[in-house]
Amino acid sequence: MKIAAVAAIGLLAAFIGIVPPASAAEKVVKVGNIEPLSGPSASVGQQGKNARDMAVEEINAAGGIKSLGGAKLVMIYADSESKPEKGVAEAERLINTEKVHVLTGCWNSAVTYPTTAVAERYGIPFIVPVSVADKITEQGFKNVFRIAAKDSWWTRDQFTFLKDMETEYKIKVKKVAFVYENGDWGKGFAEQWQKLAKAGGYEVVLDEPYPSTATDLSPVAQKIKRAKPDVLMLVSNAADAILLTNTMAEYKVKLKAIIASGGGHADPSFLKATGKNARYLFDIVEWETDVNKPGAKETNDKYKAKYGYNLAGESVDAYLAIYMLADALERAGSLEPAKIREALVKTNYKSGKGMIVGYDAVEFDQTGQNKHAALVMIQIN
Repeated sequence: MKIAAVAAIGLLAAFIGIVPPASAAEKVVKVGNIEPLSGPSASVGQQGKNARDMAVEEINAAGGIKSLGGAKLVMIYADSESKPEKGVAEAERLINTEKVHVLTGCWNSAVTYPTTAVAERYGIPFIVPVSVADKITEQGFKNVFRIAAKDSWWTRDQFTFLKDMETEYKIKVKKVAFVYENGDWGKGFAEQWQKLAKAGGYEVVLDEPYPSTATDLSPVAQKIKRAKPDVLMLVSNAADAILLTNTMAEYKVKLKAIIASGGGHADPSFLKATGKNARYLFDIVEWETDVNKPGAKETNDKYKAKYGYNLAGESVDAYLAIYMLADALERAGSLEPAKIREALVKTNYKSGKGMIVGYDAVEFDQTGQNKHAALVMIQIN
C-alpha cells in the first residue's frame, strides 16, 4: 500500500421500535439489528442505524423484495450497550420473541463474537457489517457472514504502510508503541502488531491496553511520552480517541507518526472535538468520501443532508449489508433462514445501489469472510 494523503472526512431503551410499521396484511422480512446505541460506542452505533434505515427506506420505496411479493424490510433494533452479555440476551430475544429472519451487528467485536454463537445455535443468518476480530469467522459457523476486512488484514496493511512511509520519505523507524482499548478489538490488533513488529525488526517500547470507558488518560499519555516511540499505533472508540488525542497534545507528546485503526478516529465527532490536535494523524479505514464508485457521492450527499455528517466505515458497510441482504432475499425467494443462508453463501454482489465501497465485490469464503474487502489509508490535514 502506498501513502494516500487525502482530506479527512469529516435515552435509548433496550430496543428501538420497528421501522417502518407494516400492516398486518403485508408480508415482511424481520431484520434484527444489535448495535451499541448507548455506552462508549453509541456514536458509531447510531451511524450504523442511520445507514440501515436509509437503505431500508430506499429498498421498500422501490417495491421491497419482489420475489417475496413485494415484502417490506422491517428493522428491529436492540441496544447492546457495548456489553457482550447484553448482546447475547438481545439475540435470544430477537430470535425467540421478535421472530426475526436474519440478524446484523454488532460493531464491537467483543459483543459480536458470543452473539454469533446464539444465531448459529438457532440457524439464523448473521450478517456482520463491521466487527473485525479474526476469531469471529474462525468458529466454524455456517451462518456468519462478515463484510469488512478482518483485523489481521488491517494490521498487515498498517505495517505495509509503515514500510512504505520509511522508504518514500526516508524516515527511520526503530521504536513503536501500541495503545488500544482493552476489548477483543484492541487485543486482536495488539496481538497481530506484536507479530508484525517482530517480523519487521521493530522494538516495541510500549504495549498499553486501557478501558474505553476511561475518563482520564493522562497516565497513558505520560507512558507514551516516557517510552519515546517513533510511531504510535492506536485502536480506540470515539470518546477515548478524543480524550487521548487531546491529552497527548496537553502533554506535548512528539512522534514521527500516529497510525490509527478506524473506529473512533473515523467517527465524525472526532475531528470536531480534537481540531488541530489531530492534524497529520494517519488512519486506516474502509471508506473515504473520494471513492470512485457510481452512486457513492450521491449516497454520501443524501446521508449527510439527512443526518448531518458523512458516511464512514460502519455506516457504509451497514448500508451495503442491507442491500446485499436484499439481493440474497431476492435470490432465496423464501423467508426460511436456511434458504436465506444458502443465498448468502452464493453471494457475488458486484453492482447495485449499495455497492459504493472501493473494492469490486462482496463474496464470502468458506468461513463467511468477504474475500474482497479492502482498506485505504487517509491522513488528517
